Amino acid sequence: MPEVTTYYLQTLSPGELVASPQPAGFDLRECVTQLPEFNRFLYELIGNRWHWQDKLVWSESDWRRYIGRENLRTWVVFEGATPAGYYELEKQDDNRVEIAYFGLVPVFIGRGLGGFLLSSAIENGWSWGATSIIVNTCTLDHPAALHNYQARGMKIYRRETENKYS
Repeated sequence: MPEVTTYYLQTLSPGELVASPQPAGFDLRECVTQLPEFNRFLYELIGNRWHWQDKLVWSESDWRRYIGRENLRTWVVFEGATPAGYYELEKQDDNRVEIAYFGLVPVFIGRGLGGFLLSSAIENGWSWGATSIIVNTCTLDHPAALHNYQARGMKIYRRETENKYS
């Protein structure tokens, strides 16, 4: 079994954000109509490459319950009409906001979009009344993921290593 290291990161103040600008030709929108099929599509399209597996067995009703919660919001970045990436913010009971899911469609990786998308996630978390913004990433994620979080001002507060997958 390979070792997987999970990094838990946080930012404690809006002033810690080192924002990355929006690249030309991209448009970010919040999903205001709940479509479980769309969230599932994004989860599979983006997460398949990074071993996101926990929600693959979910039924449509599971997805409907998940995205129907008031403490979950989804944003999608588009190039024209093509989804290029997304993130989900989940507000915790203690008003921390977790970046629950974050990623780019593979063809858009390396085009300078990740820093902007993460900056947006952090800014939208703060505008939602967060006391802090948290996220986790692991060694199964894109090799630049940890660097992107740190470049935006997030700090590691915990790490765990385990034998996770066979």
